[in-house]
Amino acid sequence: MNSRTVHAACPHDCPDTCAIRVTVEEDRIVRIQGDPDHPPTHGALCTKVSRYAERVDHPERVLTPLKRVGPKGAGQFVPVGWDEALDDIAARLRAIAGRDPQAVVPYSYAGTMGLVQGESMAARFFHKLGASLLDRTICAAAGGEALQLTYGGKLGMHLEHFAESKLILIWGSNSIASNLHFWTFAQAAKRAGAKLIAIDPRRTETAEKCHQHIALLPGTDGALALGLMHELIVNDWLDHDYLARHVEGWPALRERALPWTPERTAAECGLTVDEVKGLARDYATTQPAAIRLNYGMQRVHGGGNAVRLVALLPCLTGAWRHRAGGLLLSASGWAKPVRNTAALERPDLLAGRHPRTINMSTIGDDLLREASPAFGPKIEALIVYNSNPAAVAPESPKVVAGFRREDLFTVVLEHFLTDTADHADYVLPATTQLEHWDAHTSYGHTYVLINQPAIAPRGQAKSNCEIFRQLAARLGFDEPCFRDSDEAIVGQAFNAEIDAERLQRDGWVRLPLPDAPFAEGGFATPGGKAIASAPGIPLPDHVPNYESAASAPALAARYPLAMISPPARNFLNSTFVNVKSLRDIEAEPIVEIHPSDAAARALADGQPVRVYNDRGSYHCTARVSPRARPGVVNGLGVWWRKLGRNGTNVNELTHQRLTDLGAAPTFYDCLVEVAAL
Repeated sequence: MNSRTVHAACPHDCPDTCAIRVTVEEDRIVRIQGDPDHPPTHGALCTKVSRYAERVDHPERVLTPLKRVGPKGAGQFVPVGWDEALDDIAARLRAIAGRDPQAVVPYSYAGTMGLVQGESMAARFFHKLGASLLDRTICAAAGGEALQLTYGGKLGMHLEHFAESKLILIWGSNSIASNLHFWTFAQAAKRAGAKLIAIDPRRTETAEKCHQHIALLPGTDGALALGLMHELIVNDWLDHDYLARHVEGWPALRERALPWTPERTAAECGLTVDEVKGLARDYATTQPAAIRLNYGMQRVHGGGNAVRLVALLPCLTGAWRHRAGGLLLSASGWAKPVRNTAALERPDLLAGRHPRTINMSTIGDDLLREASPAFGPKIEALIVYNSNPAAVAPESPKVVAGFRREDLFTVVLEHFLTDTADHADYVLPATTQLEHWDAHTSYGHTYVLINQPAIAPRGQAKSNCEIFRQLAARLGFDEPCFRDSDEAIVGQAFNAEIDAERLQRDGWVRLPLPDAPFAEGGFATPGGKAIASAPGIPLPDHVPNYESAASAPALAARYPLAMISPPARNFLNSTFVNVKSLRDIEAEPIVEIHPSDAAARALADGQPVRVYNDRGSYHCTARVSPRARPGVVNGLGVWWRKLGRNGTNVNELTHQRLTDLGAAPTFYDCLVEVAAL
């Protein structure tokens, strides 16, 4: 049989952005494997993506346009032809835009992180239409703004150099589940004698395999960073030369940190004094020391300030002098100089208009708002692609109420009938990663990648770009950019610094960067220094949670348990929940609760429970487990609502208040109670 292998890239919201080789015979996928030549991937794929063929050929995949015939949310549709669907959608959008194009809202995130099938043709379409802009905050905006303020961009270490570190703080990251390829480098460091310390409220699979686990309370990461700074200062574990030459605002930061004694820090974080002192000693006296920070810790009220404080720690000790020292939260900013964002998205098509911006994290409230001078027009149309907001957006009772509005016209581009698709007026079948062109950068390593189509689209599926291309034609958008093919857009994605021929041949290209990017300062800030404080940039501080005993004592009396909602190991946000082999591993929605908290509520392992607060009630199964620390429960997500016990998931309980920086959601800043069903 004729067999061929093509280069692909994992499209999902994961820092690994794996390089993949896909082998096909005729139009049948016979093998999906990690690219052994790509240094970050080194031939390995996670359980989820290694089963990607199950997703492509899933029996429940949407393969024809669907039109709603039942109540919103019932998931009742009939198949229709592409012309009928697109003609009707275009007519509806034309009528709404004739009144006010800002009443049309795009809603998308990282269902694919591709530069082409993400925001290229789609962005061109909405810019030309004059639709509302979307602030895509739902995952990383607080941490991203914190890095921008501190380092001048979303910049960090090279992934491979963690293998040479002698101490690694794995801070807010269950790397085994969500950053597998970092974990392999951390394991190499461990075998070479490095110490690994996990800092996480949950005793994750990763924490179990580290030398030490620091189980702090949710939302106290900034306090811990200040406490570490205190110890660095009073013990003179500082690189004075690095601070003097490469950090702006150090004297003020020193004064802010000094009151954070080990006793105060331990009390705030729910730790022991010895844990605080020992962590500071290890960090200060072991070089090279690296921090792998992840985004869970910034999903609280003070998440942005906390990231700023942690990001300053390697500046105090001079850890950045070593290529195996420093910090990695996101490396996506390294690709910014080579990425042709303006060519891809064409903001010039706005032609001087300034549409309002909708924050995707407050879509629950915004779908229910009436028109007003402050808000602008009522949202009349929502076009959803690369996202499942009914499952993943905070305070889902309000999100679902908004989607059920009879006067809201909703179009969803999807592979499956998700919770969101069930509420659509039209569901349009989208291609998967193995069926279309794309180009990728990464936020977890320093390579760019190409994705070549391995098979023809299944059924009647079309790429996101093709769907928006055809809608543009129906609306009379006649600029040449609307006729660019997907492959042509791949060619526009990067500038000449990226060797296009090599990218097509090898599937990936390393960005041209120094090994130790900040060894001599050279941060991307205007003055080249890391910034603790500067004109217009205030000093970072610990900002307590919205929902805590200190901030809201009456609320905490009713709902005494803090809840975090990290992803289940075999899901990625709400993706892969409907892949049966993966769902069978997870079995059912659960909440992890510490034995002491379970005993106080007479709860047994495996018992059906309700987790509740003033916003809603979520039914699941209790897992009495030391993975939860006392006073904190872990509601693993993100299950589709319709697969939950009572048609809900953990976002029934989260709220829409935003972070201190970046206007991002605060999923892990949430008080609840747990009771038997």
